[in-house]
Amino acid sequence: MSSKAKQSQKLLLFRLFGSRLFGIGTLKIREILPFQRLTKLPHSHHAVIGTATFRGSAVPVIDMSAAVGYPALTREEQAKASIIVTDIQRQEIGFLVRSVQQIIETDWKSVMPPPKALGANAFITGLLDVDGDIIQLLDVELLLAKVYPESLDAQTVALTDVQSETLKSLNILLVDDSQVARKQLSDVLDSKDISYHVTANGDEALQVLLREHELGHPIDILVSDIEMPGLDGYELTFDIRDNASLQQPYIILHTSLNSEMSLSYANQVGANEALTKFDAEELLQAMLRGAAQAG
Repeated sequence: MSSKAKQSQKLLLFRLFGSRLFGIGTLKIREILPFQRLTKLPHSHHAVIGTATFRGSAVPVIDMSAAVGYPALTREEQAKASIIVTDIQRQEIGFLVRSVQQIIETDWKSVMPPPKALGANAFITGLLDVDGDIIQLLDVELLLAKVYPESLDAQTVALTDVQSETLKSLNILLVDDSQVARKQLSDVLDSKDISYHVTANGDEALQVLLREHELGHPIDILVSDIEMPGLDGYELTFDIRDNASLQQPYIILHTSLNSEMSLSYANQVGANEALTKFDAEELLQAMLRGAAQAG
């Protein structure tokens, strides 16, 4: 490979409370709708304010302000608000936001990881400085896990003894900036007593790859998110494939994006597979395909 992998990232900026700006990648977005009459959902989380009709289907709508701990929008505020319809983790979800501002173009290298002092319950995966304004990138996976905690229930996957032992023999690296996604990945492997390394971003993952290679037990399988601060999944894949001195791992890009474009680009930069989160059976089967190739 002779040129640096580069894919610009477009972010939709919006407001939830006060003057703070938040952002979400446009590849997750299906459409932006003006507020409409919603159908109430009984026995739902307090942040789920009803369902909207989108292209003939009922889509649950979450008041994003309420979901992340800000005051819920009043009826008067809702009337002026917008619904961002997203396609995340194989489902359509609407997010009610106070106001939509603009779409900007950036790249993940410009995104800074959030300060660790924010703690485990911060709904932020990254920070971006745009002309002096600090944009907070929302951890939508954490938000959905808080609203739908049942989504975190461990998935039971049956493996044969041979399959389990095959995966246990591999050096596996997981990388994802979302704590929820890291937990889901870890739970799957922990349930099978499969050891692994785990990092929160691509820069750390690359350091682990280089270190393990120098120690003489290179990474066999890399499972990486795509959208991450600093070195994103595309650039991480490219950098690995562009390093002829590394023993090449089987790379599975694992993303909440359902976009065919993003999955196609994953293959272009050298990933072996690209999967949409989160299906434990599908992920383990992909790892087994990687094991077969490594063997």
